[in-house]
Amino acid sequence: MLVLITDELPDVCVEILKKAGLEVLKKPGVKTDELKALIDTCDGIILRSGTKITATLLENTNSHKLKAICRAGVGVDNVDVPAATKKGIVVMNTPEGNITSTAEHTIALLFSLSRFIPQACSSMKMGKWERKQFTGTQIAGKTIGIIGLGRVGRQVAKRAAALEMKVIGYDPFISPEVTSQYSIHISHDLKELLSQADYITIHVPFNNETKNLIKQREFSYMKKGVRIINCARGGIISEEDLFSAIKNGHVAGAAIDVFEVEPPTGNKLLELDQVVVTPHLGASTEEAQYAVAVEAAEQMAEALTGKGFRNAVNLPPHNPEEYAILKPYITLAEKMGSLLIQIARGNIQAVDIIYTGDICKRNIRLITDNLLVGLLKPSLEDGVNIVSAPILLSERGIKINVTTSNRTSDFTSLITAKITTATGEIIVSGTVFGKNEPRIVDINGYGVEATLNEYMLILFGKDKPGFIGDIGSVLGQKKINIAQMTFGRKEIGGNAITVLNVDATIPAECLQQIERLDHIKSVHLINL
Repeated sequence: MLVLITDELPDVCVEILKKAGLEVLKKPGVKTDELKALIDTCDGIILRSGTKITATLLENTNSHKLKAICRAGVGVDNVDVPAATKKGIVVMNTPEGNITSTAEHTIALLFSLSRFIPQACSSMKMGKWERKQFTGTQIAGKTIGIIGLGRVGRQVAKRAAALEMKVIGYDPFISPEVTSQYSIHISHDLKELLSQADYITIHVPFNNETKNLIKQREFSYMKKGVRIINCARGGIISEEDLFSAIKNGHVAGAAIDVFEVEPPTGNKLLELDQVVVTPHLGASTEEAQYAVAVEAAEQMAEALTGKGFRNAVNLPPHNPEEYAILKPYITLAEKMGSLLIQIARGNIQAVDIIYTGDICKRNIRLITDNLLVGLLKPSLEDGVNIVSAPILLSERGIKINVTTSNRTSDFTSLITAKITTATGEIIVSGTVFGKNEPRIVDINGYGVEATLNEYMLILFGKDKPGFIGDIGSVLGQKKINIAQMTFGRKEIGGNAITVLNVDATIPAECLQQIERLDHIKSVHLINL
């Protein structure tokens, strides 16, 4: 498998990938036309901010070879994630590697903004001694408002609290349990934070919701003399409105590391003495560059060698420890999905999945998506994975309903999946025995204990004496060995189910012979 590296990364990145048995092609600064030609040959792409993976680029690819894209850094705004998701491509980032560096740069800009350090340095180098002109502001006792309490935002809060600042934060997707660990007072809305803060720092991603998040209206809510810091992404603060707010004296100053257009040639903010600027240096430390390169290479190696996805932005989050625990349930779920679709007759209208017991405490989203993969693979083999499966079903108007249940069960954890078709319903329940033994325990209300091997034969019919012997006789004549058999019925002499695990596929003529046996209603050869 081939990994394409499109931006400058340390050599350790290549070493990690090769050690994992992957081929590596380094093309830093690759142009769009060449990237178009290369993308169909790659299994994975590692990039930084210099390469753009657009929807057009992905739509034009004719290959299902590309499985993963990893951004060595926090943001993924240079990758069209929805387009990648539709193509079944996992998009990952490396949010851990540069957290400390970005938080430290934010604090460095906080000090520079408060004490006029860049301006004073420049003045002295010109032979001046202007102590009075550069009288600064003490930050201890001041209030810092942090917009976005993700990994970086929380680390900034930790450092600000150590500097004896009052820390307030706004983030609609953060729990009080988390913020209490960092001495953060939560603002109920953005306006409340803006009106209270002496300093405001931004730590949110750039997207449609955060574009121009801070503009003229938001500046009007702020205290006169407020100072602004942005080490997140350009475009979150309206640069035009910030310029006006500084010019009219409402904002005392700003420290900006990121811009709408980079480099910010001709940007009016660079003309203002009250503005401290750096050229997108938040993550630019030797330690951070090395850390994100290692993290990106390790994640790509894990993704392409089947060890799972870390820090995927278009997958439910999970860590390696949790993935190891869930692995048998993931295997069970995918095989359940495949089993369901091979039994069903008619077009699927809805999928219902119910989780019962201890499994409800785990990352059931990951299990759900693998079940959907199992549903789709028999008919849509190419490009179906846990990223694309939910989208493919949604595009097809198929409703997916997922619920958890606290009802008691015979099993510690139970997964039940039902698909509704134009001809009826098929329901299958499964669990994991021991540490790693996925089993089917119910099919359409018939209690069974079926092992999920490669070849299965499922028979619906009547509970009649000699029924099992007849089946064994037919298979024996064709020298097909029965590895395991389970039988379920609801009443003596009533409807019944027989599930056989066999060692090889069954020829069509043999299946037809079984179908002709007395009391057989339907026969399903399952290939897992």
